[in-house]
Amino acid sequence: MLLRKKYLDVITPFIDKKLIKVLVGIRRSGKTILLSQIKALIQNNGIPAENLIDINFESMMHNELKQADKLYAHIMEKVKRISGRIYLFFDEIQEVDKWENAVTSFLVDIDCDIYITGSNSNLLSGELATYLSGRYVQFKVYPFSLTEAKEYLIENGQYTTNEKLFADYLRFGGLPQRFAFSDDHSVKTYLEDVMEAIVIKDVIARNSIKDIDLLRRLLNFILDNVGNTFSTRSICEYLNKENRATTPETINNYIQYFVNAMIICVARRYDIKGKNLLKTYEKYYAVDLGIRNITKSSEQIDSNKLYENIVYLEMLSRGYEVRVGKLEEREIDFICYKGNDRIYIQVAYLLDSEKTLEREFGNLEKITDNYPKYMISGDLVDFSKSGIKHFNIIDFLLTGSAETL
Repeated sequence: MLLRKKYLDVITPFIDKKLIKVLVGIRRSGKTILLSQIKALIQNNGIPAENLIDINFESMMHNELKQADKLYAHIMEKVKRISGRIYLFFDEIQEVDKWENAVTSFLVDIDCDIYITGSNSNLLSGELATYLSGRYVQFKVYPFSLTEAKEYLIENGQYTTNEKLFADYLRFGGLPQRFAFSDDHSVKTYLEDVMEAIVIKDVIARNSIKDIDLLRRLLNFILDNVGNTFSTRSICEYLNKENRATTPETINNYIQYFVNAMIICVARRYDIKGKNLLKTYEKYYAVDLGIRNITKSSEQIDSNKLYENIVYLEMLSRGYEVRVGKLEEREIDFICYKGNDRIYIQVAYLLDSEKTLEREFGNLEKITDNYPKYMISGDLVDFSKSGIKHFNIIDFLLTGSAETL
């Protein structure tokens, strides 16, 4: 499996630090493989294999350990026979009831270094985040970027051209294991199975959903409308027309379940002039394009939405916080933050008319500060102007980092 260097580079400095390393991401995004790569790094530093204890809670083999007290007793018994520092790796820790009690006890009671993964963005929220405050560092793991997909395919002798790779990525996304399948039917079957597992296990079962039909209709609506702004009231009106009466409160709850399961991400809106976050009309984006596309009844590729979604995911995977910008009556697709750095990005499928050029570049030209501004589209011609750099989307995705642009 491809060495996920960009994650290892940020995680490695925390090895042997007295902090719980938390890796969160959608199911099948590669967290388990990343754990194994961290283990390999530690072993390469001369740590004996018996000092590394690895438990995957998705396996029925460990069903008896899914309570904090039993997990604690199991580990404490094992470490009696081991000398030196212990390295604990717990995969899908959310399956363990009150797991935080056991994990924090290990930090106090034994000389250990702890790594955990979870498929729920709510893993460390609210009271739990307060409880573990100062004791953990979190890393978000995303499906393969286009650069990672290219590296993987080259390693496995399957790579053809950037253009074919991009078309495939737009259609089937970046879940690492899907690249092991060579035909479209197998990839679709795999993605459908992953989606079903997420919906059933991470949404329906975890939240005791009764109205499954309503939940699925809502999820399909949101994934079909990635990058659009809408309110819970407008969703209610849409569902009412579908003869599915519901309430804004139910819609808000279900959307939060999708966010927690990491099927979708929320991009908050930011008023550039007023310098404040807005409370309404957020945008939602799919965490993986393949998962998104299999929910559609149509095979047609809606490139405008997908281009915007793919750039959003790319900037998240590069470590940026991403918001949607509002400047008076204009919209800036993305404002990307990392420390003191800020980048403005506008995305279009094609700049195929003077009117489109004026609209897309005009939005960026209205911003008066001196942070970098980028226009990204499928065009092969360079339309850079007024200090705004224009990039072909494939070139942008394969540059590796915004700093190299």
